[in-house]
Amino acid sequence: MPPQPPSAASRDEPVIRDRGDACPGALRLHAADDGYLARVRIPGGLLTVRQAAALGLAADRFGDGHLELTSRGNIQLRGLADGCGAGLAELLDGVGLLPAPSHERVRNIVASPMGGAHVVRWVRELDRLLCASSRAADLSGRFLFALDDGRGDVAALDPDVTVLGRPLEEAGSGADAGPGADAGPAPDCASRALADAGTSAGPGSGTASGAGSGSGSGVSSGPGSAPGACSGSGSDGGPGAGPGLVPGGRVLVRLGDGPGAVEVGGGDAARAALVGAEYFLDAADAAGNRAWRVAELPDGHRLDEREFVRRLEASGIQAVRVPEVRWPYAGPPRPWGTDGDGLCVLPPLGRLSSAQWRVLVDAADGELRVTPWRTVILPRAHAEGPARIEASGLVLAPGSPWQSVTACTGRPGCAKSLADVRADARAVVKQTAGGRPVHWSGCARRCGHPRGTAWVDLVATPDGYTLDGRPVPHADLAAALTAARSTTPTTTTDAAVKK
Repeated sequence: MPPQPPSAASRDEPVIRDRGDACPGALRLHAADDGYLARVRIPGGLLTVRQAAALGLAADRFGDGHLELTSRGNIQLRGLADGCGAGLAELLDGVGLLPAPSHERVRNIVASPMGGAHVVRWVRELDRLLCASSRAADLSGRFLFALDDGRGDVAALDPDVTVLGRPLEEAGSGADAGPGADAGPAPDCASRALADAGTSAGPGSGTASGAGSGSGSGVSSGPGSAPGACSGSGSDGGPGAGPGLVPGGRVLVRLGDGPGAVEVGGGDAARAALVGAEYFLDAADAAGNRAWRVAELPDGHRLDEREFVRRLEASGIQAVRVPEVRWPYAGPPRPWGTDGDGLCVLPPLGRLSSAQWRVLVDAADGELRVTPWRTVILPRAHAEGPARIEASGLVLAPGSPWQSVTACTGRPGCAKSLADVRADARAVVKQTAGGRPVHWSGCARRCGHPRGTAWVDLVATPDGYTLDGRPVPHADLAAALTAARSTTPTTTTDAAVKK
């Protein structure tokens, strides 16, 4: 995996939370400078056409007429009027987007957006289990589940609980090893995944570079292809059906960023993920530091794979500890679809007008998938869809200067921001294309920054910007940014970033 920026919580610096997290939801709105903000959780990014249409209606009826895609594949509505909460909740509930009001902020599930039907089943089952668990309601709004089909895309997003699909030929012999036994190290599928990096294989081939992607890795990410995936014979159909778990296969479940994992049957993936989350809650209670995420657990309360195995088996899930795993890595899908059946659409800066959103809804044949890289995948699209999408100002063809460019809200929506970062990004985007992702931040919190990759770190200051920690005069910004995006990093971002 490419280098990543450090987490806000170093293992050498114990974290003590004196309050619950302040993450907004669809019911708990956040007061911003441009009105109230709602964040609608979309588990796995999976939306029916009816649900997507309702979100567009909500943006027009209650908000500023725009929808924002988040770095966890959720949808934000901004500019909401005071007193709109009940009407918004009624609209969302009517299309199944609020199945459990008490759990609406904990349904943070990212999933391989080009995964097959088994990934969709994992998402649906985990969401059902979360909503049915009274204990899960205690999770923070920042706790993250990742359901990865085996290619290593969402597994790279700093999740708290990761499920990774494994082809049958790579799965350990859990049934023969005996309860709680250790399996050997997991095979290195990353070496095969990256062996052909940079080759071309049709639409979406080459380096994956959607918003927030890395500058290397991935073979192809067009329809049905599997960027960075281990070879396997997945037969579930749907986008990217080739990699990862095959029916009846095994999966790895990892807690936090530990070196090892636990192997369980694919049919137990969702239940095992919930057991892992409940184990975290027990550890956080014992630690007494009100940790929001696994990385914040102090020494003496770290999650232990052997204890995880014990808890799984107590829940009726056969599990095998894998003490060392070499995790695969794949960058996100880049825009494609002008000559293919499926589409991967990039809205510049992850923001769409309701009119643009309706174009996507009308183009989709059945479903849409919002990705954690602020793109939208249409697994099936109507024939006239690509032309209408491009005419609306959204990006379908690879090579756009908007690839891998992200930004926080900035002024005027955020009181903490020191700049209108979106306007500044638009002013120089055509001059500053490059391989490395860039994130524009209005303040040192760096909200919405990329995960799973090295990135160019632009932070507004009272005097202009810093670029990877170095002050840059506004007049020199375009040239400095172009040079930075053209450089392959060898180290992580030095500045601490918000978790």
